[in-house]
This record gives sequence, C-alpha cells and structure tokens, in this order.
Amino acid sequence: MKVCVVGAGAIGGFMGVRLANAGHDVSLIARGAHLAAIRQHGLKLIQDGSELVARDVKATDKIKDLPAQDVVLLALKAHQITPVLDDLRVLFGPQTVMVTLQNGIPWWYFHKLDSEYAGRIVETVDPGGALFNGIDADRIVGCVAYPAATIAEPGVIQHVEGNRFPVGELDGSESQRVQAIAAMLEESGLCSRVLTDIRSEIWLKLWGNLTFNPISAMTHATLEDICRFPQTRDLAVTMMTEAQQVAEQLGASFRVTLEKRIAGAEAVGPHKTSMLQDVEAGKPLEIDGMLGAVLELAEATGVQTPALRSLYACTCLLSQTIQEQAIRIRGEILPVPPAAPRAASA
Repeated sequence: MKVCVVGAGAIGGFMGVRLANAGHDVSLIARGAHLAAIRQHGLKLIQDGSELVARDVKATDKIKDLPAQDVVLLALKAHQITPVLDDLRVLFGPQTVMVTLQNGIPWWYFHKLDSEYAGRIVETVDPGGALFNGIDADRIVGCVAYPAATIAEPGVIQHVEGNRFPVGELDGSESQRVQAIAAMLEESGLCSRVLTDIRSEIWLKLWGNLTFNPISAMTHATLEDICRFPQTRDLAVTMMTEAQQVAEQLGASFRVTLEKRIAGAEAVGPHKTSMLQDVEAGKPLEIDGMLGAVLELAEATGVQTPALRSLYACTCLLSQTIQEQAIRIRGEILPVPPAAPRAASA
C-alpha cells in the first residue's frame, strides 16, 4: 500500500519503519533536524536490542509535494492538525482511508455515534468544527496507539514497550477496509485487531493519559514513580474515577478495572510520558485533547470533576510559562558530593 505518515515522531516513526520494511511505499512527514537525518541516513528503529532502518522512504516537510495515498496515518498531536487541514486534502484520493492516532478525545468522537450527543462538536480540540466539517467522516478509521517510544536523537526512534494498535470503524462495523488496515499492521510486525467499540478503547487508553501525563509534567516523575508514591497514586485513582463517570455517561465501558489499569502503567517502568518529554523539550503540552476535552464532556453530562479541573489548570499554566519564556525544564542528575569528614571524638 501507499502509506503516508503525517507526523513521523516517536509513534509515527515507529510505525513508518515497520511498514516500510514490510514492503509498503511509505512517505514520512517530518521537520527540522529529524527530517534532515532521515533524508541522509534513513529512519532507524531500535527495538529489543536490535536495529531496523527504513532507507527507501520519501521524507519531506511539505505535504503538498506528495500524491494521493491509500492510507494516511495521522500521527500529529491534536493541536497540530487544523493548521495543515488544507494540505491533508492533497493526500486524499477517492478511496483514501485516514487512520487517526491522537491521544485523548478525537474531533470525530460524535460522528456516527448513536447517542443523544450525536453530531456534537468537541470545541476544545476542534474550535468551530473545522475538522468535524472539513474531513469526511467516511474516510476515518480510529486507532489507539498503546506503545511507548521516544526520539532518541534525530532520525532514531527508541522503542520502549508495547506493540498494540487496535483499530475500529466509527460506526462499529467490521468493514473490509478496517480488516485490511489491521492486516497491514499485523504483517508489519505490529499487533492490531478490529474493535466494534473504538470509543471505549479510546477511553481505556485515555484513562491513563489524562492522569499520568499531567502528574508527570508537574512532578517530573516517571510512570513507575507516580504509581509507587502513595499520594500521587491516590490522586491518580481520584482522577480516573472522575473520568470513568464521564465516559459511562456517554455510553463507554471499561473492560479492565481501575487498579489493573494503574498496575499496567506501573509495569511500564521508569518511562517518561509524552507530556514530560515535551516539558523537557520546551514544546507546547498536549493537554486539551487529553484533559480539556474531558472537562468539556463533563460539563455536557453534568459530572463533577474537581481533581481533573485542578490538574488541568496547573498544567495549562505550565504550558503557557514554557512557551512565553521559551524555556525547557529538564532535571539534571548531579554528582553526590562527598560526605564531610566526621569530627574526631573526644
């Protein structure tokens, strides 16, 4: 298949390397030093102690330079999509499928939803409905990206853990095209299955993201640390309980318990969340899709969310401070000073 990865960062890059090495015609949208490194050396994936390099790929920062695609993997963050909306349309042929990989509540959440909220625009991630009205919902297949990965250096993706990319049609059908997408991912060494309720799976992933990402951004702690520190573990439980009440009001369900979801996060180990990585890099924080949209839905459903609101306020201010002052906030491990000599006893 002809596949374009729009946003070849950690997750998009991981998928791009796998797809390219499975024989697909892959184009990567990247920028800056990362793009320059890909053009010069290809895109390298380090996984399980081995290296896999995708060299025969097209890499550009100009979407308009590419022809129509069979599949568009939209791996941009939520706030990055609207500015490139017009460019994205260049990639669409009559049968092009767009697979969305955003963390959090997607702009299409209420498309094709059999609910009293059907057709509602999620203003937090799609002000004015530009995406809701500008991208044909019939093109969209939802996908939940579970793996953790980082850009170790320009042109190099470091896989941390996970391999699952479940997919689903917005109307819950098991169409031929969604089965073809799942098969493409499976044949590329990724794990994918077709779901008939992609929204509940979005909430399952979001359950952890809306909790651990802002806590990690504020504390600079890893998933393991957050889950093992009693106070932040209790805070995570409170936030997740509030989010579950919102989700269930919208008809979503959770196939695992809250404690099992926390245990899964803890098992990832000393991994820095994507939001903490952005704090350290001085980038805008992906807070609206993960948490702001949930607060919008809480208002719509009448659910009280005091803990979520508190973390949202603090994280938004942190993001604003990072941008206004053009700073990076990164911890530095300093050498432990030698112990002072003990005075001799009398």
